Amino acid sequence: MELKRRQFLKIAGAAGLLGAGAAQGLFEGTAQASRVMHPEGALIGKRWAMVIDMRKCGEKEGCNDCINACNFVHNIPHFDTPKEEIKWIWKDEYEHVFTDISTLDPYVPERIKELPFLVMCNHCDNPPCVRVCPTKATFRRPDGIVAMDYHRCIGCRFCMAACPYGSRNFNWRDPRLGLKGRKLNYEFPTRMRGVVEKCNFCVERLAKGKMPACVEACKEGALTFGDLADPNSEVRKLLSENYALRRKPQLGTKPSVFYIIA
Repeated sequence: MELKRRQFLKIAGAAGLLGAGAAQGLFEGTAQASRVMHPEGALIGKRWAMVIDMRKCGEKEGCNDCINACNFVHNIPHFDTPKEEIKWIWKDEYEHVFTDISTLDPYVPERIKELPFLVMCNHCDNPPCVRVCPTKATFRRPDGIVAMDYHRCIGCRFCMAACPYGSRNFNWRDPRLGLKGRKLNYEFPTRMRGVVEKCNFCVERLAKGKMPACVEACKEGALTFGDLADPNSEVRKLLSENYALRRKPQLGTKPSVFYIIA
């Protein structure tokens, strides 16, 4: 397992350690393409983004395919108490996800507001979690993914306090205790007690030329992942042709997760 951990960190962290380009605007990507070594066959983007089409998400009542896929691929432990719960992608109510857009309520279809919304790390262009981390355990890669180096994390939880979206979780217990009796994915490392974790946009899968597990698992086609800097990408097309929201835009964090509502 330790060998797998080293292999994973080498893939996920190499790009971030070389530094990040500054984002110039919604569709501009990085200022210059950073010179990063990518494994052969890897998916390469300048600014990765996720689009969640709420017109499709929820069509299959009670569907948790994307959540289950993420939990397996990343060995997410299960604990019953809210304090110890670890979540990378989960569902929440509309009013909890969008707490600051009440002025838009008359224009949001009632059917959409009644749906459970998928929530994850927003992989912000201007991530406050990165600024406050004293050990650089969390960092923004040149392709926009906000990644984690679990071996650098000292468990101070400054990043959790700084994240305005509640997208990070702390391992109060050894997470392996929450994996007992579960089928494990030995290609992804388990974490340690005392470290923070969150969604990583499946960097380990991108390095192998695969889409994020949640996107691959969604049979309704509600999740689309792609390069926001590519004008011909599917995410650009969806955002150009539909009305989409980002969470708490007034904070200036510039999330890379978009929700199509109309």
